[in-house]
Amino acid sequence: NKYIREAFMDIKHNYLKNPFNLKDCKFLGEGHNGAVYMLPNGKAIKVSYSDKDFIGEYKILEKVNGNKYFPMICEVGVDYMIRECVQGEILTKYIKTNGMDKILALKIIDMLKEFHILKFRKIDIRCRDVFVQEDGNLKIIDPNNCFSKERDFPRHLCKGLYKLGVLSYFLGILKEYDCKLYKKWGKRINSYIRQIERQKE
Repeated sequence: NKYIREAFMDIKHNYLKNPFNLKDCKFLGEGHNGAVYMLPNGKAIKVSYSDKDFIGEYKILEKVNGNKYFPMICEVGVDYMIRECVQGEILTKYIKTNGMDKILALKIIDMLKEFHILKFRKIDIRCRDVFVQEDGNLKIIDPNNCFSKERDFPRHLCKGLYKLGVLSYFLGILKEYDCKLYKKWGKRINSYIRQIERQKE
């Protein structure tokens, strides 16, 4: 909760000599491995709760630094990372409000294809880790295990799209846009969704 987080931040500030007073920064969000704040200069600072996860995320962002789908790293400290602040709306919330159209579906497909170009072993991302920006482009936060975990189809992403009721539409666009990729992923995605449906019964 808020009080535990503030106590934790006081400990981190004193012990690791974090140069920023986070109590004066805007709190943006919190996950299992850290909390994110907006600095007065508009950049985002992520403060780590877990050294292992922090190092893993930093190594990924360092390798892809400058790629349009990921926030730029500005500075890295012992327990914190300053990076470009990702604006926009979480993909899940965006689809709930606006639905999915062909343009968005194609942007998601192109993002997944970019994972191949970047030589990711995990061709997957959770909907909650993708932001739709004001210009309609996509940006990813909290990448993890991209180079270490083997997954050759977007399982978590499609599970999220299924729950939002837009997976069939997305697969239809995929089939139209890149038939080869649809043949590679389609059966596995449908098999995974059937497994989810059986678990509901």
